[in-house]
Amino acid sequence: MNNLVQIAQLNKTFHNGQEEVFALKNISLRIDTKDYLAIVGPSGAGKSTLLHIIGGLDEPSGGCVTYKGRDVYAMGEKERALWRNQSVGFVFQFYHLIEELNVLENVAIGSFVRLRKSAFKTAQTLLEYLNIEERKNFFPSQLSGGERQKVALARALINDPEIVLCDEPTGNLDKDSQDKVVELLERLNTEKQKTVILVTHNLELAKRAKRMITLKSGEMVIS
Repeated sequence: MNNLVQIAQLNKTFHNGQEEVFALKNISLRIDTKDYLAIVGPSGAGKSTLLHIIGGLDEPSGGCVTYKGRDVYAMGEKERALWRNQSVGFVFQFYHLIEELNVLENVAIGSFVRLRKSAFKTAQTLLEYLNIEERKNFFPSQLSGGERQKVALARALINDPEIVLCDEPTGNLDKDSQDKVVELLERLNTEKQKTVILVTHNLELAKRAKRMITLKSGEMVIS
């Protein structure tokens, strides 16, 4: 496997009055292509902050994040936004679907800039792969939580990203739906060879990843 993401001495601080608080402290981590990494830890440990920094959403206070050798935060805002759109897929706990659009439109919309002519065809293919094509004309309000998360996952994949970042994607789901979403992540990793990073409170689901790290109070305690 080749090195995809390299994190070196990463810090993220916030100010609480005059006090400096570390959300992340001295995080160093290597993520290879085709990796499947779970990040676990208690609430407030810095898991989501780390994921957002890896994905170019939240600038670190110190340290470096490189993607295929390129410093993500040395890019200009427009360049980083383009990189994020083309190389990174995000899946969140709250699905962030557009209620006024049907399933097919929700998936296709993320590809309009790059693949306007083929966006709907690509969206249809993804819905078939995720076994939810029969819901393509439904609106989000007509879907179960598990179905909504499948749609969110399809949308994250519309531009064929190399890395899929999942922030508590099973947090609002029942046990059966949780298992189905994680099975899909495993398929993406093995069949589509996507690099998957999963933030979760669920240790049982995390143990199904290829490897796992634990954050506590912003520091990596197990690797």
